[in-house]
Amino acid sequence: MSDFFAMGGYAAFVWPAYGVAALVLIGLLVATFKTLRSSETTLKALEGSRPARRRPRRNDAAATSPKVGAAEVGEG
Repeated sequence: MSDFFAMGGYAAFVWPAYGVAALVLIGLLVATFKTLRSSETTLKALEGSRPARRRPRRNDAAATSPKVGAAEVGEG
């Protein structure tokens, strides 16, 4: 097992490289979560600041939408 950790004499270079890589990945993970929380907070603030939208009912939308068909278009 000690041969594995010695890395054939290159342990002084390999293990610090693994450590730096792990620190970078952890730092990226933390930064991503901070950005996510900030974006969620901004989104909630923006959603709360605008009035709620009303959706028209299907019957109301069909009755008020103009319909242009071949019979309604004059041919001359």
